[in-house]
Amino acid sequence: MKLIVQIPCYNEEHTLPDTYRDIPRKIEGVDTVEIMIIDDGSTDHTVEVAKSLGVDHIIRNKNNRGLARTFRKGIDECLKLGADIIVNTDGDNQYAGWDIPKLIQPILDEKADVVVGDRKTQNIEHFSPVKKLLQRLGSYVVKKVSGVQVPDAVSGFRAYSREAALQLNIISPFSYTIEALIQSGKKHMAVSHVLR
Repeated sequence: MKLIVQIPCYNEEHTLPDTYRDIPRKIEGVDTVEIMIIDDGSTDHTVEVAKSLGVDHIIRNKNNRGLARTFRKGIDECLKLGADIIVNTDGDNQYAGWDIPKLIQPILDEKADVVVGDRKTQNIEHFSPVKKLLQRLGSYVVKKVSGVQVPDAVSGFRAYSREAALQLNIISPFSYTIEALIQSGKKHMAVSHVLR
């Protein structure tokens, strides 16, 4: 069982080391854990920092293409490298890497194809009331359009089985989070969530 943790990055030289260090390299039920960054045309030293850390795979966009396209490129590369499970996290250390075993467990247990990490946004103090409202609205829209019910539909901390990743076809240049969940629901994938 091969897990690749993909980290889309845009000018993350300062936060990437903490993000990298938080990712466990040994997880029960997984034979290999590899880390990939997809550099989205950074103008800082993100790539050099990734190399110094020993990141397993570094994929680069020649210029800034946006998060959705960078996410899609990462998924494609993970599939080419033979990933059985793909975890997406952010290079700004917004999500806790040590939660990855909990995030992938429903896939390992064959209970889910897609798992979303719930940040419990209603409890995040630095999120403005407008941001909290938009987050709830996004989750409501996903539920209505796709039948998928997750409390944090815009969370980028998620895991995909190989089968689920093969079915994703992200076409939006802007946000992949809601589009991916709508596709998952329309394609009758088993979607779950875990609390961080």
